[in-house]
Amino acid sequence: MSYDKNNIFAKILRKEIPCKKIFENDYVLSFYDINPQKKIHALVIPKGEYINLDDFNNRASDQEIVALSKAITEVAKILGISTDNGKGYRALTNLDDHGGQEVPHLHFHLFGGEKIGKMVE
Repeated sequence: MSYDKNNIFAKILRKEIPCKKIFENDYVLSFYDINPQKKIHALVIPKGEYINLDDFNNRASDQEIVALSKAITEVAKILGISTDNGKGYRALTNLDDHGGQEVPHLHFHLFGGEKIGKMVE
């Protein structure tokens, strides 16, 4: 599968579609989900053109990989849900069809601000 340059996250990165930004650096953008599933629901995405986590881990530079991992922790701190200043959160990424991925750009969902519940029913 090749990267779709017209997916919604690519458009957000190009500033064609606005977002409610939480955090940004050279490698990562984080913003609130427009259809929140929990009290706090944020997205963390790499700025590079990566379809999913496997694609990212196979092709991203070490700098990009470290930046994404650290950004997830930083965003959780900003949102007040990290283990440093909150009661915890769930970081989730879906991969491809069977994993339930809807947008073909790697993204992590951060859920928090309330008890999240079971992972899978």
